[in-house]
Amino acid sequence: MACVIAAPASGTGKTLLSLVLTAWARSRGLSLQPFKVGPDYLDPQQLTVASEKPCRNLDLLLCGPDWVKESFHCFGGSADLALVEGVMGLFDGIGTSELGSTAAVARHLGLPVVLVVDASGQAGSIAALVKGFRDHDRQLKLAGVVLNRVNSNRHKELLKEVLSSIGIKVLGCLPRQPELSLPSRHLGLAPAHELERLEARLKAWSHLAETHLDLKSFKTLLQAPAWTRNPIDALLNEEKKRKPPLQPRPVAVAQDEAFHFRYPETKECLEILGMPVLPWRPLNDEPLPAQAEGVILPGGFPEQYAARLSQCNRSMAELRAWYGRRPIYAECGGMLLLGQSLTDLEGQAHPMTGLLPFHAKKGTLQVGYRSLHVKEDSLVVRNGDQLMGHEFHRWELHRTSTADHSNNHTDCKREINKPKPPWQVEGWRLQQHPEGWSHRTLHASWVHLHWASCSMISHRWRAALEAEATQEATAS
Repeated sequence: MACVIAAPASGTGKTLLSLVLTAWARSRGLSLQPFKVGPDYLDPQQLTVASEKPCRNLDLLLCGPDWVKESFHCFGGSADLALVEGVMGLFDGIGTSELGSTAAVARHLGLPVVLVVDASGQAGSIAALVKGFRDHDRQLKLAGVVLNRVNSNRHKELLKEVLSSIGIKVLGCLPRQPELSLPSRHLGLAPAHELERLEARLKAWSHLAETHLDLKSFKTLLQAPAWTRNPIDALLNEEKKRKPPLQPRPVAVAQDEAFHFRYPETKECLEILGMPVLPWRPLNDEPLPAQAEGVILPGGFPEQYAARLSQCNRSMAELRAWYGRRPIYAECGGMLLLGQSLTDLEGQAHPMTGLLPFHAKKGTLQVGYRSLHVKEDSLVVRNGDQLMGHEFHRWELHRTSTADHSNNHTDCKREINKPKPPWQVEGWRLQQHPEGWSHRTLHASWVHLHWASCSMISHRWRAALEAEATQEATAS
């Protein structure tokens, strides 16, 4: 019933092996559903492109154990094969714990583990490494090992003999192939749209599988789980049934090279509640879709495109005109579009919409799960709510004075020029502090939320669309 692709550490080859197996399945006409442990957006993009199926995140902390199990069985059970790519090292979780780790997900779903090991520069020592991972938690079943960056046939035979001596099955040996290395950026793998020669890569990955992996064993390990109901339907349909047919409330969602950190479930939640998604490309200086009643600005790499974004006068002007009139939801990189300026990768500052009182500049890495204690009623949260989110960025905000902020845009409603933090945020070795900006029509924060994990977000977002549309119709 599927398997988990894990490793002793990041950068060892989990994504490569997952892509190799996915490309092989696709070349054989088999559908494969990929999953990714944790909150990552970038690895899932690669797996989505390779499998032609939306990669689903399995995150025990963001989504809860019930959601993880139901999502795995629903989407995995709809395909011929399934695999779960792990995150970081097998036992790495929050701080020094295993909370949210690959091992925790493997235990929760009862899946065997395939360990990908970087074998470069190793011979007999690899036995100590693999034995340690096998014996660290006997609840986990280690199905075998794939050795990556194997230098030669002699090296391969030596490693196989060493692992055979401790009873470990070798499921494959991938050679070092620099031309197939995956490009990286400042937050991890490069996004999928930056992959060059995709079809050639898919063929090369499939050939690697045919040549270097034990596909007889993998055909068994990748068997899909039994199908169950769609967890999104379970979360949202009961309330939907109690209402008359919903009037469509279209939502613009920024989708381009600068803004592409999206969970597939967000779109599904919106559409189930009658909010069709309208793609919007601010980087192309497009106007906001005329039918849209709200706009979602997801995360991404706006800092990489800051100079180009600063020249998108029409997109910027439309956001300014929307501010305070229609709902805006912005996460991480999407939030940076709302500030006074954004510093690019070379340290050059570029003007943004000027709606929020901060300049964004490169800083230290901020990463981790965040417990969210809501203190204010606002666009999608209410006082007293307790949520879990995730933060991952290298930029920091330098606040400006109220006077500096208010000088820019007279078309904004004056009474909402002072949004409040929607919540208090805390995390591992992170003291509780207020974070973000919010009011009746705005939610802007560093923190990413998984909408499918908390159905109230989708319902409150729709209610906000309805309220502002009604108010606008009354005023006119």
